[in-house]
Amino acid sequence: MARAGLTAERLTRAAAELADEGGVEAVTVAALARRFGVREASLYSHLRNARDLRTRVAVLSLAELADRVADAVAGRAGRDALVAFASAYRDYAKRHPGRYAAMQVWMDRETAERSAAGRHSEMTRAILRGYGLPEPAETDAVRMLHSTFHGYVSLETAGGFRHSPRDVDASWARTLDALDGALRNWPPE
Repeated sequence: MARAGLTAERLTRAAAELADEGGVEAVTVAALARRFGVREASLYSHLRNARDLRTRVAVLSLAELADRVADAVAGRAGRDALVAFASAYRDYAKRHPGRYAAMQVWMDRETAERSAAGRHSEMTRAILRGYGLPEPAETDAVRMLHSTFHGYVSLETAGGFRHSPRDVDASWARTLDALDGALRNWPPE
């Protein structure tokens, strides 16, 4: 450990870099060992296996994204908060595609509860309070927003919008306008 300065945090950050460089599938114990010039066995005192490593990248990425979103929405409300949240989300996913993909890995309940996933939900609900949605409409709206953000970003980063001359940023702006309109005019149950 001492010769390479290995820590669980350092390994997790290096694994996050691997994910951004080659996709979440590139995050393996063997690849990480090669990056540090050590034997795989020397990493097992810091992590259990490749699944544990990918989960650590997911937890790190959720925290990074939550911090960025929190900074973006600070002091904003309503449509401004919605646009800030969505834009921070999209920007993170585009800048860190492997980390973003890692956030989609399955986590056990305990790990998910310790992660920043709850912060994402709380920030989304805070934005929605500006629209005055009661439950269960608020929960439905949380799901709609996250589905829309994730769907758009996933299609965009996979090249799904390349076939159209319409600028993806213009479509993104219109999507956010449509979401704002839907939230302001939420249908009664």
